[in-house]
Amino acid sequence: MKLILNAPKPRNPFVAASMRRAAGRHDGTRGGQRQTLRRELRTELERLRPSP
Repeated sequence: MKLILNAPKPRNPFVAASMRRAAGRHDGTRGGQRQTLRRELRTELERLRPSP
């Protein structure tokens, strides 16, 4: 009687790398968007402030 072992299929090396990356939307987080808007507003208000 012969023992036949099937070798498992090799894993795709690109899948592990893509699972670690943030795949999907490229917008950034909501917190990051709020921070950017807050920073832009602050610089705009500084620009509009009258100088003494």
